[in-house]
Amino acid sequence: MVPGSLWISGLFNPMSFLTAIMQVTARQNGLALDQMMLMTTIMNEKDPAAYEVQNEIGAYVHGFYMNGASWEMGRGPEEGNLMDMIPKELAPELPVVHVTAILKAEHSKVGYYECPSYVTSERGKTFIFTSWLKMESDEADPRKWILAGMCLLLQPE
Repeated sequence: MVPGSLWISGLFNPMSFLTAIMQVTARQNGLALDQMMLMTTIMNEKDPAAYEVQNEIGAYVHGFYMNGASWEMGRGPEEGNLMDMIPKELAPELPVVHVTAILKAEHSKVGYYECPSYVTSERGKTFIFTSWLKMESDEADPRKWILAGMCLLLQPE
């Protein structure tokens, strides 16, 4: 049985779990797997215990740490967004993430930063997947986060 929010950092191969989310969604909807992509929605809850049961669509995961940025929590049902690093906070933990699979054709890149996710700060060969993190506005420039070296890590180091 899968817990309400899965500690993704504890998996030996986290990409296999994320691929399974795409496979299940593709089979349920009769879609081709190669036309699917992962979409991340950052929840307004840092405590994984708040999610007692997995969502019927996708999965709740936790255990991501930010490198090069911080996360501003949203108000009410509104999703939060990326913000500049807080001084002396080197690896802030990202709140619980809801990972779902969608068709690539349905994805809008406007207002999102295409954020690489890695197992360690070594990056490169430890790549897991690309997450989509909401920026402050639709007009925000993602190059700011590229220049900051912003990525998600599974280890705070």
